[in-house]
Amino acid sequence: MDLKYVQTTCPYCGTGCSFNLVVKDGKVVGTQPYKRSPVNEGKVCPKGTYAHEFVNSPDRLTKPLIKKDGKFVEATWDEAYDLIAQKFKSYKPDEIACLSSARVSNEENYLLMKLARGVFKTRHVDHCARLCHASTVAGLAASFGSGAMTNSILDIAESKCVFVIGSNTFEQHPLIGRKIVQAKLNGGKVIVFDPRYTPTAKQADLYASFYSGTDVAILNCLMGEIIRNGWEDKEWVSKRAKGYEELKAVVLSDAYLPENVEKISGISAADLKTAAEWIGTAESSALLYSMGITQHTVGVDNVKSTANLQMLTGNIGRRGGGVNALRGQNNVQGACDMGALPVVFTGYQKVIDEAVHKKFADAWGFPDGICEPKNGYEVTVMFNVLADNPGELKAMYIMGENPMLSDPDLTHAEHALEQLEFLVVQDIFLTETAQHADVVLPATCYAEKEGTQTSTERRVQMWRKAQDPPGEAKVDWQIISEVAAAMGYADQFPYQSAEEIFAEIAALTPSYHGMNYERLNKPEALHWPCPTEDHPGTPILHIGKCSHPDGMGVMHPIEWKPPAEVPDAEYPYILTTGRCIWHWHTGSMTRRSETLDTEVPTGWIEINTEDAKALGIQDKEMVRAASRRGEVTVEAKVTDEIKKGVMFMPFHFAECAANRLTNNALDPIAKIPEFKACSVKVEKITEA
Repeated sequence: MDLKYVQTTCPYCGTGCSFNLVVKDGKVVGTQPYKRSPVNEGKVCPKGTYAHEFVNSPDRLTKPLIKKDGKFVEATWDEAYDLIAQKFKSYKPDEIACLSSARVSNEENYLLMKLARGVFKTRHVDHCARLCHASTVAGLAASFGSGAMTNSILDIAESKCVFVIGSNTFEQHPLIGRKIVQAKLNGGKVIVFDPRYTPTAKQADLYASFYSGTDVAILNCLMGEIIRNGWEDKEWVSKRAKGYEELKAVVLSDAYLPENVEKISGISAADLKTAAEWIGTAESSALLYSMGITQHTVGVDNVKSTANLQMLTGNIGRRGGGVNALRGQNNVQGACDMGALPVVFTGYQKVIDEAVHKKFADAWGFPDGICEPKNGYEVTVMFNVLADNPGELKAMYIMGENPMLSDPDLTHAEHALEQLEFLVVQDIFLTETAQHADVVLPATCYAEKEGTQTSTERRVQMWRKAQDPPGEAKVDWQIISEVAAAMGYADQFPYQSAEEIFAEIAALTPSYHGMNYERLNKPEALHWPCPTEDHPGTPILHIGKCSHPDGMGVMHPIEWKPPAEVPDAEYPYILTTGRCIWHWHTGSMTRRSETLDTEVPTGWIEINTEDAKALGIQDKEMVRAASRRGEVTVEAKVTDEIKKGVMFMPFHFAECAANRLTNNALDPIAKIPEFKACSVKVEKITEA
């Protein structure tokens, strides 16, 4: 028997925990603690504990599949590549779109971006950050000049006041939740505002429930109270911020007095005043948020408001402070960094900047050039174009994304995919999206390859290969390179290893410039920006100055606007969506992990006890939940732990998909959908 441990980084959330994969006779069979990681110190959540269980699932794709007469048949790699090349060569660049993935490595996201812009010549490339943190990238970049979490996970433990809004940290990022506990043990106060009394809320010194979609009103109220009481950091604001007088005029208006915001948000005036005092008077205050802030038609406004509050109190560039945007999937930060977005190359270098465009065109060396220097379509716009303007987009290449469960208004998403003439899906399972494909390419999971991923705190960490992929499955970067070769561009994709790809990334990306595999191959790895090979990395951004050219932070005066859809007589309840601790995203990995799936085998809808009584609904009863877009049959979970008038569904479960109900109304800047607030009705199933 051959037994070994292979240290790697978790494939689930953006925290970036490390563990050892246990490999027996060449197969991954378990996980064991890796105690040298400064992020998780040997501890992991349930998903990390069982992160080995899906790796050798019998459902893994092992051979290329081509759809013939509506059914998949196994094919050789050459047959699949020949068909892909023949089809993609027949389309104009603007008729092609590509989706990259927050689940694959930096190297693979970079190559898919290069495939899209260099081989297919298309400007339409995006990934699922559009559905989770696009508003963070846009909002924080507008405020600070950089669209990423400002502080490190570790210094949350030093905060004297932790304010959590729009994040159920203890279920979604449990090892970051551990830092909140450490802050509390160190004498810090914990404030949690959430429509649900979550496991995170239960740790709070001050918890208040509120109506989803009222975040700007709440944040403006807190800032108004801080200014009225003289708790703002006058020196920080005067030396480092622009726009203070304009912000002040808005937040001091009567609309945002605690008594008025109580009526909008459902949080009592007393609790709003207490929160403002704790935040305003703390030696350091960290703000933590996740998709509860971002997934709104006012997502960018929400993000800018969090930045306003932290600048007002001088908590930018300070240990234990910061705007801590907790990124969802393992490599959603890295996929953004790698330019898998329609408006930037790597390191957020703008595609419309002619000097940047020339830099990448020259470095890549495509004899016939690359895509034109124009912004492309966001994934949400791609699907609207497919549905509303059939024939404009004709072919799509999707790597490791599952929009048929993750996108809002799934009826609309399905209709959109059906308009495509040709769809390629590269994945490890035959997902709900892959079932719509013309060609399916079997890829590899995190345990079967080398590479890097970038966590929510901008820490770039290693994956290490623990076993060979199943059957004929191939590493994603190898598949991309071979597709490029089939299209006639083998010379532009000469890579023999992930390390060679990373060297090219570092050469083209200022924030990664000082990184290489030798420097990353240590427990603490490196935080970007890391501009030179002797630079130690940057755990905390904006110390001394922000990232705008003039070094200043920008305060944005913002008025509260309600969600795109508000309750009415026909659809009287607010629906919000999210995750649970046992499952991840669309469930393609966790629902194939026996232990996790046994814990929570299907979905539910949370209903406040008083609402359930009025509807005549009992706990665990099957009910019909409906919106203007669709309906699902789902089990009711009657509880006092959700605000009256608000309902909640997890979005992992295809059989009762929350996204049949959600609204694809978009933020005008980030084009992110409003997953966190739509109007629904819930009915007893009388025929039952």
